[in-house]
Amino acid sequence: MIEVQHLTKRYGSKLALDDLSFQVKEGEILGLLGPNGAGKSTTMNIVTGYLSATNGQVRIDGLDILEEPKKAKSKIGYLPEQPPLYPDMTVEEYLRFVWELKGAKGNREEKLGEICAQVMIDDVTGRLIKNLSKGYKQRVGLAQALVGDPSVLILDEPTVGLDPKQITEIRDLIRGLAKRHTVVFSSHILTEVQAVCDRIVVISGGKKVADDTPAGLAASMSAGRQLDLLAEGDPQQVVELLSAIDGMASVERLEEKEPGVFA
Repeated sequence: MIEVQHLTKRYGSKLALDDLSFQVKEGEILGLLGPNGAGKSTTMNIVTGYLSATNGQVRIDGLDILEEPKKAKSKIGYLPEQPPLYPDMTVEEYLRFVWELKGAKGNREEKLGEICAQVMIDDVTGRLIKNLSKGYKQRVGLAQALVGDPSVLILDEPTVGLDPKQITEIRDLIRGLAKRHTVVFSSHILTEVQAVCDRIVVISGGKKVADDTPAGLAASMSAGRQLDLLAEGDPQQVVELLSAIDGMASVERLEEKEPGVFA
């Protein structure tokens, strides 16, 4: 569904993306994970056609985003980190505007009604966007991404700035959307992508450093972990008790740090 091949992006002398490649299968939820400045937003802007790459290629359902931009972009719904909202419009006015802007087909009122129900904003369609909470504004952002029924959703840090309840609600929304859409979801928080995604691509310094399932990534991150501790008591008993813990690979007694206390 999405093919990203050897993406490189330079801003002058700064290398933002360095030969980045990955694929997303139809119906999959892919998480892009990395610290701030890792290149996640740059990647998403290139995938959606908002930014050109210095080198490399992006295909959406077989369509090159640069060679056939109109067709490729028609398959994408994009929610940037800052939702592109017009605060002095009502929700209803804004979604009608987005509908016309995208040239969406079908019964406008019926389709927009379905989208509003899907993201649970049908009770605020008559309200000005500027008067909505952060959580509702994020839902309106999701609604605009869904206009035109795109097959791919690109969501850049969709839970940033939300409270725990709103984060849970957005997670549930994304899982529901994945039943009909392929989703790429970015975050700098591991627990966020673990809670939502089928697969995680980790980016650091513009490079792909890992590509695995959440379970596989967690296992690889925990492999070889070493814990140093001080324990007071009989050293043999302490070693035996620690060795009996599930998942403990080995326990090594080092030295006596002070009378009766061992490392």
